[in-house]
Amino acid sequence: MGFQSVQLMVEGHNTFPPAQPPSGQSYEAWFYADGQGELKNRLYQTNAGPDVKGAPQTWHSGLPPAFHNSTWVGDRTVAFLNEARDRPFCLWASIPDPHHPFDCPVPWSLLHRPEEVDLPKHRTLDLDRRPWWHRASLEGIPNLADPKLRDFRAKHSRTPVLTDDQLREVIANYYGMISLADHNIGRILIELHRLGLEENTLVVIASDHGDWLGDHGLLLKGPIAYDGLLKVVCMMRGPGVPQGVMSDQPVSSLDLPATFLDLAGVERPRTWHSRSLLPVARGEEVREFAYSEWDLSDSRCGVPLELRTVRTARDKLTVEAISGAAELYDLAADPQETTNMADEPSYAARRAELEAMIAARPDDARSERLPAVGMA
Repeated sequence: MGFQSVQLMVEGHNTFPPAQPPSGQSYEAWFYADGQGELKNRLYQTNAGPDVKGAPQTWHSGLPPAFHNSTWVGDRTVAFLNEARDRPFCLWASIPDPHHPFDCPVPWSLLHRPEEVDLPKHRTLDLDRRPWWHRASLEGIPNLADPKLRDFRAKHSRTPVLTDDQLREVIANYYGMISLADHNIGRILIELHRLGLEENTLVVIASDHGDWLGDHGLLLKGPIAYDGLLKVVCMMRGPGVPQGVMSDQPVSSLDLPATFLDLAGVERPRTWHSRSLLPVARGEEVREFAYSEWDLSDSRCGVPLELRTVRTARDKLTVEAISGAAELYDLAADPQETTNMADEPSYAARRAELEAMIAARPDDARSERLPAVGMA
């Protein structure tokens, strides 16, 4: 079992321009196929909009949206739906944006006005009030032998100090990337309708992570489990899915495979941690917590980290398993996650309950893994 057709791109977040064939994958081959790849690369790297006031990794890309990888994913998905319309199918369409660098193409980058976006409520980088790994992740030197790779990792894991105007430029650009992604998701949904497939097709829209976007004085992403990174979109539509239901229960993208099997009438393997979301959507089940684990080698910030996070509807605990350091936020009383209550005597009993939730889960991150092929 597996994918019968795969189309890939090497570096969908545009940290590097699309690699010229024979390097690259499907997107790169398509990008250069018309003989204009170098011109498109120059347009991509050109700021074709207003001044961004010095905001880091931010510009109004001059690459025509027709050649952007978000559009390419939309194009390929629409083409696949037409090819597969007469047979059952499972399709995973992964749009790379939104993600840094903040390089939304015009005119989408101009859709949201910087002066109109809201800034985070808590803009203070207060590392002295946080567990030790917060500072380590931002200031530690990656343990990588190649100096170029080490400098690259450090640059793309750091949080620059931004003025309010610079942060507004970043956020507006990020919102533009979301809008371009939404546009292509809309194209896919319209095609399902046009082909008469929408009544018999489950559609799930989800994301792997968010961006701090200035929250707690941070930018980009990393091993700090604020809600800006962890609390992401999950929307479902299709046969067997109740309409108009919104839930604030703690669930996980880990639950999607079991949901797919449930809708298909296939029993979930007993070894899976994944649990169907349908009982939650139908109001038949209450979830106590969602669980996240993130292990990092010292190639990220100079020290290894083993982070275990449990998120309930009212609080969140993250424990660094090697050192035992922790942070606990009472989200009901402190939704901005400003005060770490992990070592407060009045929260000792609740911390013990949350630690028991972590202990109830097998430590999958420590199980035997395939050899690492990257630097994360």
